[in-house]
Amino acid sequence: MTEVRHFLNLSDAGADGVAAILKDAATRKAARAGWPKGKPDSDAPLAGFVLAMIFEKSSTRTRVSFDMAMRQLGGSALILEGGSSQLGRGETIADTARVLSRYVDAIMIRTDDHAKVEEMARHASVPVINALTDLSHPCQLLADMQAYIERNGALEGSRWAWLGDGNNVCNSLIEAASLMRFGLKVACPSGHEPDVDFLQEAAARGCTVPIVRDAREAATDAHAVVTDTWISMGQADSTAKVALMEPYRVDEDLMGCAADNAVFLHCLPAHRGEEVVDEVMDGPASVVWDEAENRLHAQKSLLLWCFGKL
Repeated sequence: MTEVRHFLNLSDAGADGVAAILKDAATRKAARAGWPKGKPDSDAPLAGFVLAMIFEKSSTRTRVSFDMAMRQLGGSALILEGGSSQLGRGETIADTARVLSRYVDAIMIRTDDHAKVEEMARHASVPVINALTDLSHPCQLLADMQAYIERNGALEGSRWAWLGDGNNVCNSLIEAASLMRFGLKVACPSGHEPDVDFLQEAAARGCTVPIVRDAREAATDAHAVVTDTWISMGQADSTAKVALMEPYRVDEDLMGCAADNAVFLHCLPAHRGEEVVDEVMDGPASVVWDEAENRLHAQKSLLLWCFGKL
């Protein structure tokens, strides 16, 4: 029996798998230029396949991009809201995984505790995809890397800067840097560092990620400047935390420290005026809209990878 390919973090695909996903995503995106959004790809490689999408956190880009990904690949998707499914009444993740595996071909879950995704994968007999947890957001990094490649070319040897809270997206960025061999500095206030396990795993791959306190130090000569909201989904708003994060706001002056061809990335939604100013968000360095679009293209290729078609 073929081993089930789960995608809980980027390391599940490895460097070769990520490279294959990004290459296929670029090819499929180019092939669809000018097409209606709902028209299936010419090869419709997932005709007859069904993806179950479980949402325990609100979503715009994840919901729409995965749904459209399945449509464009010739398949279909169905949505289960945590509060309106039996998960909301106490059915275990394990039992849900076993049942859904009898109905659908893959499961995508967007939730809080990363342990839920791991448990889903342990008990599912179909691929499980982490569409976001409090620990990591690997699907976002696929889109980020695709957007960077489109603007600046090869990932290897590029220099990236993360500014702000060391959150789930930051953790996945650390993993991406170590797998795809690009440089990364993280600038964050004390007490808001990224997960130590991701830093240690990166170091084991030969990638040291400096943690600095000065935003300008991280941004200087960077080819990509990346940030996210200061208050992550599900966290209580904190005046004290916002005050700590203010030195990491991405404004025109901070972007001016970066390399001439630097891009600005943000996973969205953005709190304009907090972590980024309008002049950067809407400025010439910004690739946030390409990045958002690429959630669709990269996830199509991710689905193909999960089904062993890449």
